[in-house]
Amino acid sequence: QVQLVESGGGLVQTGGSLRLSCAASVSMFTSHTMGWYRQGQGKQRELVAGISSGGSTNYADSVKGRFTISRDNAKNTVYLQMNSLKPEDTAVYYCNLKYFGIRDYWGQGTQVTVSS
Repeated sequence: QVQLVESGGGLVQTGGSLRLSCAASVSMFTSHTMGWYRQGQGKQRELVAGISSGGSTNYADSVKGRFTISRDNAKNTVYLQMNSLKPEDTAVYYCNLKYFGIRDYWGQGTQVTVSS
């Protein structure tokens, strides 16, 4: 049974920062690619950032230079540091785990709201 629990969302002003956390209950955490997705109102869910089991990262163009994804394998946790937030970053953010690259698991989502 895989469980992902997100935390760290909230309301912030334009230019502010937030750090999202996702704690995973899963065996062999280091074997799985982790990612953050977001879904704005009326929009499709999109990849924000991903980090492989080896630590390689990738980012959506819209967040490059502002967001940083990282993982702490000792704590089975992945983070998303979000700086210089913009109103267009407002969305529900979801943690994703790709179980041995075969199956996707999702967290419950955490709301991030950036006020202008």
